[in-house]
Amino acid sequence: MKKLFEKAQLKSLDLQNRVVMAPMTRARTSQPGNIPNDMMATYYQQRATAGLIISEATQISDDSQGYSFTPGVYTDEQVKGWQPVTKAAHEQGAAMFCQLWHVGRVSHPTFQKGELPIAPSALAPIETKVWISDDQGNGNMVDCIQPREMDQSDIDRVIKDFAYSAKRAIEAGFDGVEIHGGNGYLIDQFLRTNSNKRTDNYGGTRENRIRFLIEVVDAVIAAIGADKVGVRLAPFITFKDMNCPDIVPTILEASRQLQARDIAYMHLSEADWDDAPVIPESFRIELREIFTNTIIVAGSYTQERANEVLNKGYADLVAFGRPFVSNPDLVSRLENNYDLADLDGATLFGGDERGYIDYPAMQIAEAVE
Repeated sequence: MKKLFEKAQLKSLDLQNRVVMAPMTRARTSQPGNIPNDMMATYYQQRATAGLIISEATQISDDSQGYSFTPGVYTDEQVKGWQPVTKAAHEQGAAMFCQLWHVGRVSHPTFQKGELPIAPSALAPIETKVWISDDQGNGNMVDCIQPREMDQSDIDRVIKDFAYSAKRAIEAGFDGVEIHGGNGYLIDQFLRTNSNKRTDNYGGTRENRIRFLIEVVDAVIAAIGADKVGVRLAPFITFKDMNCPDIVPTILEASRQLQARDIAYMHLSEADWDDAPVIPESFRIELREIFTNTIIVAGSYTQERANEVLNKGYADLVAFGRPFVSNPDLVSRLENNYDLADLDGATLFGGDERGYIDYPAMQIAEAVE
């Protein structure tokens, strides 16, 4: 019987519990250069009683950005900025992976030096916006536009960018990287029939639509080793105009190929809104039969639901997102059945320490009260 608070193993890493801090964009980097800073180190250190922290989504190149103030991990300044962050997390006992992303068509020329964003096909995502801010943090949500279809040189370059940023992430002190293959971003765009209309080796059949993901994974494995690689996938999430009727069997086929490469883990991003689709138990059973390495699940899990999915064997680690924002001591609160503090949604993206590192731990909150 697995329990949320017992120790766990992730390849060669010893985890102090099965709680994962999910990747959450908070847009607090220093400018110019999207550089991690001391405030971010404090933020992650406060939450490092988790067994594993997965960083906020992190750019692999200049053209992979889609939102203001999100960090990168490909310049010397960014790597130097991340080093105190990973050190702070490790000092509290947490392992830490860097989530690597390329947003693809979920971007704007503002982030592309005036050029069009790139994507598998020249299709704009319907009702999809990105956050663009000035240097003072005053921003607006702006519609995405029609991207440019990637040619082979674009594909080759992005694959190299993933591998290069993975090496830089290890230099920055991360224990590994998570390749973001879900939530409507570039790799997910290749996987789905409604966003991928290509007629070459990267489109059409499941094998072809999976090809880009696998080539990215293989390049990153060659750079840092399979034991340091995780992949995030989102088979049941359809926002950002990503409703593909073939995505579930496509994800299952991709899972076979990922298991064959013996990567560290697969991270399932599950829908977390009120009327979200329920993941069929049949899918969880089939995925577990295919992928026998570590599975992480994320999506509005309570402690009860977390222990249930662990004990059924469908997952090995459970990730928590929003509760970690307003509860830096989330592990303790869950373990002791303490009430959880509510978050301030107005301070989620951008800004200063307010709504970021000023949420008190339980004992401080009680003393104030």
